[in-house]
Amino acid sequence: MPDHSTPRFERHVDVAVAGGSAAGLAAALQLVRQRRSVFVVDSGTPRNAPAAHMHGFVGHDGRPPGELLAIARSEVRSYGGEVVTGRVDDAERLDDGRLRLHLTGGHAVVARRVLVATGLVDELPPVEGLAERWGRDVVHCPFCHGFEVRDLRVVQLVTHPMGLHPTALFRQLSERLTLVVAADVEMDEERLSTLELGGVRIVRATATALVIDDDRVVAVELADGTRIDTDVVAVGPRFRARTEPFASIGLVPVAHPSGLGDHLAVAANGATDVPGLFAAGNVADPGQQVLHAAANGSWIGAMIAFELAEDDLARAVRRASNEADWDHRYSGDRVWSGNPNGSMVHEVTDLEPGRALDVGAGEGGDAVWLAERGWRVTATDVSARAVDRIAAEAARRGLDLVARQIDANAPDAFDDAAFDLVSAQYASIPRTPDDRAVLGMMRAVAPGGRLLVVSHDLEPMRTPLDPAVGTRMFDPDAYVRVDDVARVVADDPSWTVEVHERRPRPPGAASSHHVDDVVFRARRGR
Repeated sequence: MPDHSTPRFERHVDVAVAGGSAAGLAAALQLVRQRRSVFVVDSGTPRNAPAAHMHGFVGHDGRPPGELLAIARSEVRSYGGEVVTGRVDDAERLDDGRLRLHLTGGHAVVARRVLVATGLVDELPPVEGLAERWGRDVVHCPFCHGFEVRDLRVVQLVTHPMGLHPTALFRQLSERLTLVVAADVEMDEERLSTLELGGVRIVRATATALVIDDDRVVAVELADGTRIDTDVVAVGPRFRARTEPFASIGLVPVAHPSGLGDHLAVAANGATDVPGLFAAGNVADPGQQVLHAAANGSWIGAMIAFELAEDDLARAVRRASNEADWDHRYSGDRVWSGNPNGSMVHEVTDLEPGRALDVGAGEGGDAVWLAERGWRVTATDVSARAVDRIAAEAARRGLDLVARQIDANAPDAFDDAAFDLVSAQYASIPRTPDDRAVLGMMRAVAPGGRLLVVSHDLEPMRTPLDPAVGTRMFDPDAYVRVDDVARVVADDPSWTVEVHERRPRPPGAASSHHVDDVVFRARRGR
């Protein structure tokens, strides 16, 4: 195994999902709705990427596959689940039983459970032009693409004994069906005779190339130079499960009963033979269409949720879903510079000191600065370690500052109308569809007080890295955004927006994020 002893950056979550297509995202949605922290790593290479449209998915028939995935990612993120572009390179088991996934770019994610939803690689016969037309006018599934090729000239290439499996379906869809059966493949002769009696033309030959004219298939060329005119080519590929990164922890695919490739053998709940490792979608069942993969992922996500809940019940543990992640981040040396955030300083300097609530206070740079200028500060963070650091720094400076461990998404997290300033500076608060954290912060502002939220300009951070070279370890759309705050405030006429703008980030705080700030400040009516 490569040396991964010092990951550049490491996240800690309940569940890591390798693969962000239908199965992985459906599982993630189930899990985030059970208040689990979920980190989805997606290489951006779904099996159906070449297809312009998908079919057979009730309610979404004919929708482009990428459009469905965009909807699914948005749904997962709306509950605080993260979906990042990247790739798993390797895996290892830690002494406490958790799994560490090593990602491109030298980063890692540690999870209590891991779901493999990486899908398959289709291996096409060596016919020139076949791969380039795959998913367009080269099809494989009569359910996925069959209706669209009805009544057209269809040439089906049969390169293995299982190749006849879908032939009766293609015959039902078009009377102009020709089978090109490779000469070196042993076939069921009785079956071939039945198909021939049913009107299917049978040609014993080896296809070598597709003939393309005006960006469409017009013929299949055989080894002897003969051409068979066609509009569509059907072919049944072999396949290979994408499981290489997990071989180091004992995950080994087995031969599929069809003889066409391999897959992962799983129990009814999706569990593999490797403890803590589950699988869903095509990597476990190559025959699944998008609808089936989504259903399978949803089921297995629920099974993982059950297992985690029973595990926590046995240990009498229940805590915020992102607490462990932040506790890990604050387990070593100081993370931040200790300086206050420049945009906060700019917005607060001219305000009359009063009662202040710092939400997601981290190591307390902002809270300490406020307290030193006469504010009566309550600093909160989901991480107990962060709160301890804030309290220690306040004590060292002799400041009267209250530090409390609070999850901003907890019910009644903050006292109502108790603060003249509620500040959230780059706070990583998981989103919820009901905007619970935003509403809680708004309620905490006293009449006449202000809500100040500052975040990074998200647009540069939304650009995914090339998964072959790196993984962006945060998904900005999984956390409460300034536009979420602005939207909720706009719905309440008792609030007045004073500032909502993007500006260059002031110097001071140490950060690798060379992006602008988005600043939002609003005042609550008296």
